[in-house]
Amino acid sequence: MSTMSSAVGSTPMIARLSTLDASFDDRLDTLLDWEGVSDTAVKARVDEILADVKKRGDAAVIEATNRFDRLSVERMDELRLKPEQLKHAFENLPAAQRDALASAAERIRLYHERQKPTSWQYEEADGTVLGQQVTALDRAGIYVPGGKAAYPSSVLMNAIPAHVAGVREIVMVVPTPDGVVNELVLAAAHLAGVDDVFTIGGAQAIAAMAYGTETVPRVDKIVGPGNIYVATAKRAVFGQVGIDMIAGPSEILVVSDGQTDPDWLAMDLFSQAEHDEDAQAILVSWDSEHLDAVSASIERLLPTLDRESIVRESLSRRGALVLCQSKAEAVGIINRIAPEHLELSVDAPDTWLADVRHAGAIFMGRYTAEALGDYCAGPNHVLPTSGTARFSSPLGVYDFQKRSSIIHCSREGASALGEVASVLARGESLTAHARSAEYRIKP
Repeated sequence: MSTMSSAVGSTPMIARLSTLDASFDDRLDTLLDWEGVSDTAVKARVDEILADVKKRGDAAVIEATNRFDRLSVERMDELRLKPEQLKHAFENLPAAQRDALASAAERIRLYHERQKPTSWQYEEADGTVLGQQVTALDRAGIYVPGGKAAYPSSVLMNAIPAHVAGVREIVMVVPTPDGVVNELVLAAAHLAGVDDVFTIGGAQAIAAMAYGTETVPRVDKIVGPGNIYVATAKRAVFGQVGIDMIAGPSEILVVSDGQTDPDWLAMDLFSQAEHDEDAQAILVSWDSEHLDAVSASIERLLPTLDRESIVRESLSRRGALVLCQSKAEAVGIINRIAPEHLELSVDAPDTWLADVRHAGAIFMGRYTAEALGDYCAGPNHVLPTSGTARFSSPLGVYDFQKRSSIIHCSREGASALGEVASVLARGESLTAHARSAEYRIKP
């Protein structure tokens, strides 16, 4: 096993692994190991904030916002944005930004319209009707990172599926450290049909939406990414409200057959590594010379990046170039990692799909950069991380809806079912259940 060197002396840039190495499994497990909400000190602080907001409402939110975002507001009205402010932000964007935002929003809307489930019923021979009714949540809460890490794309990806689902009211929170408001974020909120926007963040924003305050309405579900305090708070309030997921650092796994331009692949890895130092970028190939070429591209292109130091740290800590022995072995690595983003940079990527069981989003072919999915392809960019694609799915319309079972028995159906229920209920020693069913049995 070898490591390649960065442009600065002999400091390791990115690990070079081989599946033939005896320590491969252990090294890969170490790279993948991530627990984003494990700090007891963070949990204690979050619990304190949650309890304070639950008890004191607006006053606690204002106090925490002033402290953490370095503001000096006195009333919640100062932390609430009016619809006309959102509209003004959109109308005053440069034309290119306004058109790009509108184009992305329309593509996201069209994609999610296809996800809408429908209610259904069927009637049995005796007249009994069974079915399922799909209804939207009354109110959804959307958390959007703020300050320097401002993501208008997150507004679109969270709010538009809620809107398509039929959610009656969409509440958005976005922190504005030092009072810095991102006009693109506000414009996206206008475009996505957000009803209420509060410039609050952190655990106090999660608490406000989960419990409700004098000003912030209580929501039914909270979605959207945030830092460790936000993730910890979301985990803590789950049960009071629904949540989408506990999001970890961004991840990308690229599988290449050796025919894709190495510069393209290096930049694809950079595109996720630049999120933060904990982000993960891994490339898998069975072509050793190709990995060498990608390594050289990484070395050459890294100094050209605006966020070079972040990318360098990310690749050094959690990145890897993996030499496997075959397509089958590459598929095994995919399903073991269960990546948030999977790029199949290969010929005939469709032939891989049946074997890929665990991935948040799959980017097919050499021309489909993951970055397109982040902004405007249409599918949602809120995806399961840290291996949770084994049991989780991308955010979608279905996350803002719920299903109710429908049971409408005819007289004959109630009698027939009553006989079955009676036997089973008495077998469980629940005689009131049995007698309730037996009353409906025809003599």
